[in-house]
Amino acid sequence: MIKNFLNDENGVIVSAEIVLVATILVLGMVVGLAELQSAIVGELSDVASAFGNVDQSFSTSGYVSYKASGGVKARTYGASYYDVPDECDCDENLSIVCDDPGEKSSY
Repeated sequence: MIKNFLNDENGVIVSAEIVLVATILVLGMVVGLAELQSAIVGELSDVASAFGNVDQSFSTSGYVSYKASGGVKARTYGASYYDVPDECDCDENLSIVCDDPGEKSSY
């Protein structure tokens, strides 16, 4: 019985078939991971563009409070900041990954 079991080759996968299947799986995985990497870089580029295009400009006026006797009780001065686009606020450096004209900045 053991001799029949050892000599039985029904359902056995030949090592050449295993190598072929493994090669196909590895090649498919490499192509899939390359596409995944490209998609992740594209999405992170969108996130970076969103952060880069946030306008941080602000302006506040000053306030003055007077005493009942007419003197100045408290005073604050106004402040302002005007944000200008930085050199890296656009996607020009990622044109290899994404050629969509909508991704380009219009500065």
